[in-house]
Amino acid sequence: MAFATSTVPGEGLSRALQGTNQTQWKTKSGAGKVSANFELKPPPYPMNALEPHMSKETLEFHWGKHHRTYVDNLNKQINGTELDRLTLEDVIVATYNKGDTLPAFNNAAQAWNHEFFWESMKPGGGGKPSGELLQLLERDFGSFEEFVAEFKAAAATQFGSGWAWLVYKPRGLEVGNTTDDKELVVLKSPNAVNPLVWDYYPLLTIDVWEVFNNFVSLYSSILFRGERL
Repeated sequence: MAFATSTVPGEGLSRALQGTNQTQWKTKSGAGKVSANFELKPPPYPMNALEPHMSKETLEFHWGKHHRTYVDNLNKQINGTELDRLTLEDVIVATYNKGDTLPAFNNAAQAWNHEFFWESMKPGGGGKPSGELLQLLERDFGSFEEFVAEFKAAAATQFGSGWAWLVYKPRGLEVGNTTDDKELVVLKSPNAVNPLVWDYYPLLTIDVWEVFNNFVSLYSSILFRGERL
């Protein structure tokens, strides 16, 4: 499948709470009212759409149990606190707390990671992209094939629970939104940690705990959703 031309953002994600060093969050006045209401969104395709590469039962279990648990627990943890006024992305950055993580971080980050993982795949995906994205992959990795090899290696060498990512890393040049101000990087992260906490812009991810080597290969060649990049 050929991918449509894609554009990588010219600026990194802005994080209003980046740099916070708070170690606790106060309960708001009138905190008996439930206001935290992050929703469990379904994958953007039918549950059987990734077969035979990921079975309907696997997707239903992974989304309906693991992902649901993260969302439900997060809502319970932040109800009645200052965190329930924030976006999910800002909850992640605030509770990461420069690496000294607060209790809600794991559920917040895993809820975001899983939703992004579902959106990183599509039936009939995979293959070489085109346009600006392909140019940037060739510039930063040498070729699309070398990017795929590096992405697979990151997934295969992340020990235990974690994620492999393709991210956009701002170079911090004065002139934004130009090709020279964009760098694509493959990285891996343990457990719930994701690139938002480093102010990187995630483009693609794979859950390396729930999958196996053959799936990593299928992901890049058949499933990953290139036009979202």
